[in-house]
Amino acid sequence: MPQDIEIQDLKRMMAELIASQKETDMKFKETGLKFQKTDATFQETDERIKQAFDLFESEWSKLKESLVEGDLVNILRARGIDVAGTTMRRKGRRGGHNYEFDIIAHDTTQIVIVEVKTTLHAKHVAQFLEKLSFAKTWMKEYENYQVIGAVAFLLAEEAADVMAENKGLFVIRATGDSAAIINQADFVPKFF
Repeated sequence: MPQDIEIQDLKRMMAELIASQKETDMKFKETGLKFQKTDATFQETDERIKQAFDLFESEWSKLKESLVEGDLVNILRARGIDVAGTTMRRKGRRGGHNYEFDIIAHDTTQIVIVEVKTTLHAKHVAQFLEKLSFAKTWMKEYENYQVIGAVAFLLAEEAADVMAENKGLFVIRATGDSAAIINQADFVPKFF
């Protein structure tokens, strides 16, 4: 009989172990579901943060461009370029390329295309020069115009402002509630 008791004890212990294992499995499943819910909440939060950031970036970009655009006609006229008006955020697609120009100041024979940055870096100048080389191709209505480039910024790093002037671009510094061309007085812009 003692052996029967041991077998009974073993059966009971096995049953308890199986029950405990089932309970542990259920807890793991519940934990897994909680992790899935938490992950979904994190993804939703990430998306909301991204949307808020995109909205801020968009509004900040519009504010910077408006700051420059407000003075652009006057400061270009002071440099002898008789522009009649401006166009903001010119976007398009031509030849398989998407393009966007922040501001275009125009008259009947020439345009000044302005790239606006919060902080101007050398790579921005190089990228903008590349875009300028396609301006007449992308915007056919300006193919017979003289194209002049300009960069506008709040802060310049890496001597990007000097680089821009050396490459023939107008350099516009936005300060508080106005903007000013900071090129040398004898500066002659390059035509693209």
